[in-house]
Amino acid sequence: MKFQKRTRSSLFIIALLLLLAACSDSDEGSTGKESNGDSDKASTQKITIFQSKVEISDQLEALAEEYTSETGVEVEVWGTTGDDYFEQLQIRLNSDQGPSIFSLQNVMEAEKMKSYVADLSSEGYAKDIAPGMELKVDDKIVGVPYGVEGFGLVYNKDLVKPEDIADYDSFVSTLEKFKADGITGLGLSKEAYFLIGHISNYPFSLQSDHYEFIDKLTSGDVTMAETKEFQEFGKFMEAIKVNTPSPLDVTYDKEVGDFAAGKSAMIHQGNWAYGMLSDFDIDFEVGMLPFPLMGTDKLAVGVGNNWAVNGKKDEAETKAAKDFLNWMFTSETGHRYIVEEFGFVPALTNIEANDLDSLSQDVLNASNSGQTIPWAQNYYPANIVPNDFAPKAEEFFLTKDMTGQEFIENLDDAWKNAVK
Repeated sequence: MKFQKRTRSSLFIIALLLLLAACSDSDEGSTGKESNGDSDKASTQKITIFQSKVEISDQLEALAEEYTSETGVEVEVWGTTGDDYFEQLQIRLNSDQGPSIFSLQNVMEAEKMKSYVADLSSEGYAKDIAPGMELKVDDKIVGVPYGVEGFGLVYNKDLVKPEDIADYDSFVSTLEKFKADGITGLGLSKEAYFLIGHISNYPFSLQSDHYEFIDKLTSGDVTMAETKEFQEFGKFMEAIKVNTPSPLDVTYDKEVGDFAAGKSAMIHQGNWAYGMLSDFDIDFEVGMLPFPLMGTDKLAVGVGNNWAVNGKKDEAETKAAKDFLNWMFTSETGHRYIVEEFGFVPALTNIEANDLDSLSQDVLNASNSGQTIPWAQNYYPANIVPNDFAPKAEEFFLTKDMTGQEFIENLDDAWKNAVK
């Protein structure tokens, strides 16, 4: 009897083990793992994308459909209004319902999301990111730029030559010449970023470490008024005030329109201005030159948004997200969408863009060659440009006898107010 009981017990255990093994094989197949047991081939059949640039939502969904058709991996694009995107992203990530791929604007957002972002440094396309355009945290690439944008002196090639504005002295003499000829040498407009936000970037970006300088400025360890780049910037601003019409009555539309009509030799704008310029019948060539603070010959080029991968997802989903980005940055289809459908100036040197407008082409050339200075403005305190810098700039242009140095001292006061 004992032998029979042991035999029945043994048979039951063997049957149970066989059943569990069968279930295990079935479960493995449902997760998408290869039946040969090679864990490196684990994959997922779905990824999700949540990004902030609403202008490309439809195009991104079309790209996702093409990827699914080609690979069998479903890509779901989540919608957003864009206005409170980062807050929405934080809520989703903190509740473990975050997307596989998301977007980050700058290093400050990346620092806040440090525990979520995957390291992309070893991805094949990382070597193709234009010099200095990658988003890094702790010396690891955590974001790949959507594209690049740049701003500087948009100029009429019939009226201005690069050597005319190569440094402070040539810049001032050129403004004086145009003033005598009844032409606006340099046009600005009254909107906060076009008045002071973008142009104030230069003295910050020329610091050896603009992040460190801004931190020291915030802590009170340095001032703009005692820093040589800002002192020269004050001289440039004084020359602009003395030799050009006040920008306080000029809208962006008028600024661009006057330039298109030949009433202005230059305007301080970005490559985005070509969209409006193309609405005019312009009979001259247009280009972009660096603002020559301290004699720099580099354009201010930066990134508005970056693609990031959620490193908190399981290994298979994280790999699938990386695979999607790799396909977008290396395939012919991905390249076509980036340039033609999204309308981006490529931030990766392996992506060709053959039909760019002249301003975007100048930005691309500078970006690919590394002839750029950064957008330090991305590290400014929140809302300092409209709330603090713009009123000081308006006061400067309204006050005839205010010097450029006094203007810089007022910007120091504005900074203190913004960070208190």
